Amino acid sequence: MTLQELNALTPAEAEIEFRKCCGTQAWVMAMVARKPFSDRDALFSAAESIWIGLGPSDWREAFEHHPRIGGTEELRKKFGSTSAWASEEQRGVSGASSDVIAALADGNRRYEARYGHIFLVCATGKSAAEMLAILEGRMKNSSEDELRIAAGEQAKITRIRLEKMIS
Repeated sequence: MTLQELNALTPAEAEIEFRKCCGTQAWVMAMVARKPFSDRDALFSAAESIWIGLGPSDWREAFEHHPRIGGTEELRKKFGSTSAWASEEQRGVSGASSDVIAALADGNRRYEARYGHIFLVCATGKSAAEMLAILEGRMKNSSEDELRIAAGEQAKITRIRLEKMIS
């Protein structure tokens, strides 16, 4: 869809499209309220400023709308409306060895037990081994630092998805 087509959507239609980019209700509704966008930069600027103004509960809500890294079956079952984008974003997992996939699954479990939310990384362009190394490196972070890092990764994912949406 074009930016003009996005601007022409009804609030209900825009809500559906924005939710594909970021699953936080507060962000989605704020984006709907900001329509129309004068240009792409205005769209991206609004997305970023709204995200920055949200807090930890909103960030965690967004994280719940992502599959685990390497969770291909979960992608198909739970995330139908965004599974194509998420599959593309996690393409680096598709050729990984069973050892790396098993290590990612174990790392995901340990991460969730430690931080209380899924491991979130902007996976676009990263191999499974790279994502595993990032996961392991981030296990050393404090809960507060990790939440902020994950929120930053969500912002990157949202930007990429917005770009795909209006391409």
